[in-house]
Amino acid sequence: MSRTFLKMNGLGNDFVVIETATQTFEPTPEQIRAIAKRGDGGIGCDQVIAIDPPRAEGASAYVRFWNADGDPAGACGNGTRCVAWLLMRSAGKTAVAFDTVAGRLSGLAAGEMLVTVDMGRPGLDWTQIPLSEEMNTERVELQVGPIDAPWVHTPVCVSMGNPHVVFFVDAPVSDEFATKTGSLVEHHPLFPEGVNVGFAHIAARDHIQLKVWERGAGLTAACGTGACAAQVAAVRRGLTDRRAKVEFERGALTIEWRESDGHVIMTGPVSMDFVGKLPEALAA
Repeated sequence: MSRTFLKMNGLGNDFVVIETATQTFEPTPEQIRAIAKRGDGGIGCDQVIAIDPPRAEGASAYVRFWNADGDPAGACGNGTRCVAWLLMRSAGKTAVAFDTVAGRLSGLAAGEMLVTVDMGRPGLDWTQIPLSEEMNTERVELQVGPIDAPWVHTPVCVSMGNPHVVFFVDAPVSDEFATKTGSLVEHHPLFPEGVNVGFAHIAARDHIQLKVWERGAGLTAACGTGACAAQVAAVRRGLTDRRAKVEFERGALTIEWRESDGHVIMTGPVSMDFVGKLPEALAA
């Protein structure tokens, strides 16, 4: 049986979105990898997203995420905006709430193809990231490169429903640097569940330039939870104000770590690319 999917993106971070109300979706890791593969019969994406019927009162849906390597993902910021936009459009509403393995998230219409999402409170304790040993997550004892001249060092760790490590750099890094360094850090023993690796340059107190090596997906055009983690990390270090623009190569997100309740609020665009049909072998 074939299955319809939507191809969407947020600032180039792209997704295959599947709605499951009439047909369950229980893919194997191999099927996720085949869907995410770019070319050679795959659709091509950073994450696969399933929008399931709600499991709890007050929610419009239950949402699941998988990284391109086939592993489940706890959260996805750009994907969350895409889901919120779809649910609001379907219901004719300007606000929506839905559940994920990382908890309940909510979205608000913020303009034409622009969505604000409440990503909840960040996890800041070492057990929430998680790390393999107790450590101050504001200044983690980790460096990459030669002992006497490390490429990056002393990052901040934040959980946004998925684990992030944020290195602060003196200038925006190249794709080559992010790939070389991020691939080394992603599976470092300090991170038993792997980690998303951000390289953040503070351009001003309200402006971060960011590049992210994403766990299970590699170098990505943008990462919503990575932007949230970078802003939280920068505020913890006193480098930015509570609200800042987090800039990627294809555009920017506005991130606020709200002082009143500790929630992280993300605003950014969504794009609908096309509608397609999954091959029968991948329809699960």
